[in-house]
Amino acid sequence: MCKPILDVCCGSRMFYFDKNNPDVVFMDCRKLEEKLCDGRKLEIKPDIIGDFRNIPFKDETFNMVIYDPPHLIRAGDKSWLALKYGKLSSNWKEDLTQGFNECMRVLRKHGTLVFKWNEEQISLKEILSIFPQQPVLGNKRSKTHWLVFMKM
Repeated sequence: MCKPILDVCCGSRMFYFDKNNPDVVFMDCRKLEEKLCDGRKLEIKPDIIGDFRNIPFKDETFNMVIYDPPHLIRAGDKSWLALKYGKLSSNWKEDLTQGFNECMRVLRKHGTLVFKWNEEQISLKEILSIFPQQPVLGNKRSKTHWLVFMKM
């Protein structure tokens, strides 16, 4: 049986209470072990290597999808921010929209998409303007936003 949750940009699994949750398929476009400038170790060890713009699963596979894409357009390629969070390409609007559509494609009907966004460099308003639907709910009063979408 397939696991019920897919995290398409798991990174170092920062916000998980259980970083080895057996119900989650952890996916990322990279595998990385790096010592950061402050001495901490950064580990990105996904279950599968994959691109959120072309998710390697069949339609309607998961009950929940977590979509926490890179949010930076300006960061040095070797900076700790780029290593930790990733960096968007110059085609970021198309990439994020395609990623959203891919997340919805692999989500079962009435499934939940949890989207996380930090608006340090790109506003939430701009991000929501490129998505084909609006969230059901989310927080609006911080720099980092958690939004919930539902596949109808």
